[in-house]
Order: sequence, then C-alpha cells, then structure tokens
Amino acid sequence: MADNIARVFADAIATDPTRPLLTWYDDASGDRTELSGATLANWVAKTANLLVDEVGLAAGTPAGVLLPPHWQTAAVLLGCWSAKLIVVDTPGDVDVLFAAADQLDEAQSWSADERYALGLAPLAAPLRQVPPGFADYVVEVRRHGDHFTPQPGPGPADARLLTRAEARAAELGIEPGARVLVDAGRHPDPVDWLLAPLTRAATVVLCANLDPSRVASRQATEKVTQTLP
Repeated sequence: MADNIARVFADAIATDPTRPLLTWYDDASGDRTELSGATLANWVAKTANLLVDEVGLAAGTPAGVLLPPHWQTAAVLLGCWSAKLIVVDTPGDVDVLFAAADQLDEAQSWSADERYALGLAPLAAPLRQVPPGFADYVVEVRRHGDHFTPQPGPGPADARLLTRAEARAAELGIEPGARVLVDAGRHPDPVDWLLAPLTRAATVVLCANLDPSRVASRQATEKVTQTLP
C-alpha cells in the first residue's frame, strides 16, 4: 500500500476513474448524489488548491473539520490530506475551519483564521445566506483548478491514519474492489466510511438517516456487494 493518503486515493481510482466511487443518499431529504472517481478527484484538487494557493497553508498546518459524513466532507478531507494538512476534529486553534451550516454554534469553540461554511445542499447549491465571518465553501472552491500535484511523501498524520484504516478494513471485512453500503449513523468516523474502503479500492454507497425498509432495494439498485455491520 502507498505511504500517503493522496496516493491511496489516486490508486483507488486509477483503474477506472469513470466508475461510481461515492454515492450519497439522505433518506430524510431524498437527496442522492453520485460521484465518479474523476469527479471526486476534481473536487479534491479544487479544495487543495484553495488551501494552498488562496489561503497559503503549508504542510503540517492544522485544519478543523466540523462536518458529518457526506460527499462534500470527503472532498474537504481528501483535499486537506492532499495538501498535507493535519485534520483535527476537536475544538482548538487551527488555521482553517470547515463547518456545516447547522453546526455554527459549535464552530464558535474554534479559533481559525479562515472559515468556510458548508450547507451540504443537493447539487452543491450555495448557501442562501452566508454566516458572518464565513465564506461559502462551494462558491469559493469552484474558482480553483481541477488538478493538484501533492508534495511527494506522506503528510504528518498519514501513517497513523492509514494504519487505522487498514486495521478497520480488516475488522469490517471490506473486500478489494467491493461496492460497500455504509450507514453513516453507525459509522460516522471517516476512517470507516472513507479511508478504509479506499485502502481496498472499494466504492461506497454512503447513507444518512438510513431507512431500514430501503436497504434491500438499495443493495440491488446500487449493486452492493457488502454492507458494513
């Protein structure tokens, strides 16, 4: 396995960048979004370019991520890791913070120079009203390039995260190349719903507010080969 998260992601999509890599459902809202490896890679590159070119962050810089499991969260996390930032999920001093629009009260516990709010709306729609002190992530990120070349080698936290991801992939029984259904409520840790599948070059059907009555039909529709316990 590669020694850095950016390479693991690149390897996972290299065989067929057009195949669905991450499919997002929210059974409460009816939202469904499907991203190929190439499409997610574009979002990841735009995020990394935003962090490096616009915000001017260097490798090892702490980035706060206050986001639930979501396809945009995957773009933010992989963008941060591609830029070799250290992602933290507990309040503290960071150089950049990404926060869900419905978690802005919690965001006040963070000290950050740059703040981006995410509405996590269908079709990546912009926020209707941008909160004071924040920029709208989906508006800002779209202005940046679709390609980003990470610095060689691992980021400061890559070894620890990839070791955890490999262990979780084994514990959860994720098979190489599997199509995995993930209940976001049961597996909110991105190591489970994002990194562990990537280490197996698996694709993910990530479901928020999962309706148990829809599991069987979704497994058939999405050609799921495994469902995380």
